[in-house]
Amino acid sequence: MKKAPLMVALLAVSACGAQGVLSQAAIDQALGQGTAPELIYVVDLPGYELQEQSVGAVGEEGFGAFYVSPDGRQVQLRVDRGAFDDAVCRERPVTDAEPVDAPVRCARDEVGWYREAVGRHEYVAVKGDAFVLLAGKVTDVNRETLKTAVAGARQAAVTTSPSPWRSPVERGDLPTTGDGAPNNEVGPGG
Repeated sequence: MKKAPLMVALLAVSACGAQGVLSQAAIDQALGQGTAPELIYVVDLPGYELQEQSVGAVGEEGFGAFYVSPDGRQVQLRVDRGAFDDAVCRERPVTDAEPVDAPVRCARDEVGWYREAVGRHEYVAVKGDAFVLLAGKVTDVNRETLKTAVAGARQAAVTTSPSPWRSPVERGDLPTTGDGAPNNEVGPGG
């Protein structure tokens, strides 16, 4: 029975980092919704688990997902193309802040921009021609956690394109003329 503790330890170690991994099904889901493959990112967010059902497209070709803690705290990941600078930092509303026109406090550092407005905050980092944004309530996640996670943001390993949508089933009872309604004529004996 001395092997049991070793197996438990191995399982615990192998589960480390699972928060920053996307399944192929989640990647296919995002790609199928129009997300650009190079905009699919993941982060390591200690105490939070990636919710694969939240993975999807944001905007025209951006990417979004939620990370949730066991007690329900949420952090939102968004990746999109575009420029982000000091002017954008001050003008763009903080994610989910209400009212939308609330004043935004911006602080720039070596990682990117820390932004805060009315109880919500986020960290934004530029990666090539895109920006990665991690946002949440001030009471749900601290600034340092956001900063560390956004600094370590990395592209997910996108290896395949999503399977194409299946074509509709061919039906033999649809007329080639008229309104396309099925032919429901009653035959002999019916």
